[in-house]
This record gives sequence, C-alpha cells and structure tokens, in this order.
Amino acid sequence: MDFKQRILEAAAKVYAEAGYRGATTRRIAAMAGCNELTLFRHFGSKESLIHEAVAHCGPESKLIPLPDVPVDPWTEIRHWAGLHFAQLRLHQSLIRTTIGELEEHPDLVRPSDPYALAYDQLGAYVAKLQADGRANADVEPMCAAAVLLNTLVMNAIMRDLLPGLIPDEPEQQLDHFVLYFLRGIGAQVPAQA
Repeated sequence: MDFKQRILEAAAKVYAEAGYRGATTRRIAAMAGCNELTLFRHFGSKESLIHEAVAHCGPESKLIPLPDVPVDPWTEIRHWAGLHFAQLRLHQSLIRTTIGELEEHPDLVRPSDPYALAYDQLGAYVAKLQADGRANADVEPMCAAAVLLNTLVMNAIMRDLLPGLIPDEPEQQLDHFVLYFLRGIGAQVPAQA
C-alpha cells in the first residue's frame, strides 16, 4: 500500500469512528504513522483529506454493471443487489457517519458518486423492462429503484445495530428484497425464487 493510500485509510477509519469534528489531523496522522505537516502537504486541508477518504475508502468507486438488455431480471438484479449489499455492509460505519454528517457537510456525497448513479442505473433497467412489456407500465422507474436501494442501504448499515429487528441472514433477506422488488414492478419471477 502506498503512503497516500495509508493516509486515506487512516482518515476514513478515524472519521468513521469519531465523525468530522472528532477526526482531527493529529489523530489521523498518528494512525497513519506520519506528522500533520505531511497530511497538509498531500491534501491541503482537513476538509480535502476527509472528502477524499470518504470517496476512496467507501463503497467501490466504480459502477456495478447491469446488462444493457435485460435477459433474466431475477438473476441480474439479485447479482447486482448482492454486490451493492456486500459493499454497503463492508463500509457500514463510514456510511452511518457520513449520513450523520450530511446536514453539516452535504458535499461529502456527490451526484456523480457510484451509489448515487446506481439509482439512475436501476431506474433505467426498470424502464427497459417496461419498454419490453416485462414490467408494469404504471410503475415509476426511479421510485422503484429507490425502494430497492434504500432498503439495501438501511438493512446493510443497521443490521448489526438492531439484530432483534433484522434476524434473518443477509443472503435470505437479500433474496426477499429482490423478490418483492420484482413483484412490485410486475416482472416475472422464477418459481424457485
């Protein structure tokens, strides 16, 4: 791991644990094994460092693909949702902290972030199913996308905090979420799903 990445990972960890105010450059430098001057030399400011740490150490920075032409919605959406869910669970502390900081630091999440783009991506997939007559025409694609993605986010970041409310295994719940999503948009679901 290169030096800059080590600093970003230290900043992300301290930020996830302590929030924006608690993520002091002194704490970040200590965790990264460097001095504060080095942080400022590489990133210019605490704000730039935190923003870059959130962008580079959170969920995958590339968009998870969905096929251009839907063939098997159950398999395609289940695979896609599973990859998102795994990323969300892996970075749940960072995501929870970022959600808590959004009012004061709204630029922590950008419209070009892959997760934000996932809404458009899934909405476009639903629209393609509608165009093929494989989903109900009266479903609003972006609302449908939000239902699935918001469910994935909340379940992934809250399941460890609320085990009594979310007792099922993640894979079982993920199957249910995708099943209900597909039924909700009127897409055909395989009998074994």
